[in-house]
Amino acid sequence: MAELALPAHDVARVRFAVSPLWQLTTSYRLLASGAADPVHRRWLDQVRPRTAAAGLDRRLLAELLPPGAGYVPDFLNPAPATPAPTLDEELAALAATPAERIRADLDHLRHHQGRTGPRTRALHADPPAQLPRLVREIAAYWETVLAPYWPRIRALLDADVFHRAGQAARHGTGHLLNSLHPQVSWGDAGLHLERRARTLARHATGSGLLLVPSAFKGSGLSTRIAPPDPPQLAYRARGTGDLWQPRTAPAADALAAVLGRARTLLLAELDTPATTTELAARTGLSPAHVSQNLTALRAAGFATAHRTGRTVLYARTAVAETLLTEVPPTARPPTATPLTESPLTERPPPPAADSDRGRGGGPPRGQ
Repeated sequence: MAELALPAHDVARVRFAVSPLWQLTTSYRLLASGAADPVHRRWLDQVRPRTAAAGLDRRLLAELLPPGAGYVPDFLNPAPATPAPTLDEELAALAATPAERIRADLDHLRHHQGRTGPRTRALHADPPAQLPRLVREIAAYWETVLAPYWPRIRALLDADVFHRAGQAARHGTGHLLNSLHPQVSWGDAGLHLERRARTLARHATGSGLLLVPSAFKGSGLSTRIAPPDPPQLAYRARGTGDLWQPRTAPAADALAAVLGRARTLLLAELDTPATTTELAARTGLSPAHVSQNLTALRAAGFATAHRTGRTVLYARTAVAETLLTEVPPTARPPTATPLTESPLTERPPPPAADSDRGRGGGPPRGQ
């Protein structure tokens, strides 16, 4: 058991961060392992063939993040400067990592692995020259593997932070830390972490503590101790087991009255990202009709497009997710019934929607 001394001013600086790079490093290891993870099976079944077809260059990432548990170079997970940094912001922080820190992390990686690959050795020899390659590999991996699913992942992480922040507000920081993970406990002497003695020896007090939820973490706890940055604890987010379950669309009928049946149907089918051809096969709409309506949905901010190799993958945005899955007010049980209205009063049906056929712009390039 190791102790992380957190003085009063550090306890006051415990904060959460939703980090795209933490999701990237943990998801990469899971994807590269080839394991049939039951929690992420639905996601793995979709991204593995698409990643292979895209022909991504991941050779440097593969050397830095070998399959299985073990050390992850600290510079791959820079301390988030804000509660919810973008990938571009984190990549800028990674690209600005001092050469001496990169070399120290790679020396530590070699100590754990016994040897490193040629691309890692090139990064060690000249970090400024090789970092742009690493940034390109990360950006390409993100666009293909995580970006189409980010609204769903982000919603899970935000819900975890909201829940735990509520715990801290109601019961205090000690309760929050005690309930974070089985390997974490809070006592009079500070924060206790199982099997982290060597890691915590490098910690300097006064920098606070960052708690980072992850959708792709296993049951273990990950730490990043890299002074002068605050220590980071990455843990598995609540609700991860339901992350990839199919979602119902209780608001679809009401939304169809506004958007039209075809566009609402396409949004409902984008519960998982798909290509134009896949959407046409699922819905029975013609590829041209699908393409026209996807163009309109993208223009309205309800869908995004992500190029993977020679194909374009479409996904619905967080706005569309909310519109589809939020129970319409008329479907919710009333909290109180006005005296002037009976709960059995029938409401007139919504007006029929006009057809979307023939609306919208031309198909996106790359179809």
